[in-house]
Amino acid sequence: MRAFDPVPVSGDAWRLVEDQWSAATVRITDSLDEQARLEQLLDQTKPPLPPACDGYHYLIATPFRYRPYPKGSRFRRALQEDGVFYGSDRVQTALGEFCFYRLLFFLDAPQAKRPETPQQATAFKVRFRASRAIDLTTAPLSAEADLWSHPTDYGACQDLADDARAAGVDALRYRSVRCPDGGINSAILEIRAIVDRQPQVQQTWHVLVRETTVQAWCEFPRLRKEFSIADWATTDDRVPDPESR
Repeated sequence: MRAFDPVPVSGDAWRLVEDQWSAATVRITDSLDEQARLEQLLDQTKPPLPPACDGYHYLIATPFRYRPYPKGSRFRRALQEDGVFYGSDRVQTALGEFCFYRLLFFLDAPQAKRPETPQQATAFKVRFRASRAIDLTTAPLSAEADLWSHPTDYGACQDLADDARAAGVDALRYRSVRCPDGGINSAILEIRAIVDRQPQVQQTWHVLVRETTVQAWCEFPRLRKEFSIADWATTDDRVPDPESR
């Protein structure tokens, strides 16, 4: 087990999620009442909420609901029962993370035609407070930044997360790997560390993957952001440099 000294950490956690469910069900129902009933029936087919998630909005509870997770993530092993709520300190950082994985989706399916219209996503913010957390951005663990920021090998991070859970740690704080602008992320291991039961802020974003960039914009508040695919190509072998084609 790796040695670490838990510290208190608190802050904001921004997260972006795809907007799919309402658009999908409204097409096959004739009224909003029918759509609401269909959504209720669909919800009954989903895994039950863990008791610790009772009272939390579904956007907050979802990362702890679906288990075992079929694919590993940075601080969660494949098929691991434990959930993780990944969030960013700023919406721009969360947007960089979301746009990277949106691009990766199409890179993993090269025959899929990229849509000509933008995808809609919801950004939301919650506050969290963990009395026992691990901060990978400060010494001594920051000296091993290469382990915590590897683009594809999550072994060291998953080992650390296992040790953290065994020690009663609720959150891990680390530098964003996907956002070209940097920023800080938090991996919240226990939902009890999330202060808000409902999202405190919600924004609607539009994301469009182009040949050399991923563009994103929000109408209210009015925000714009464009990420160069070439920037991701310098840090992740899965992303080809569009300028070299």
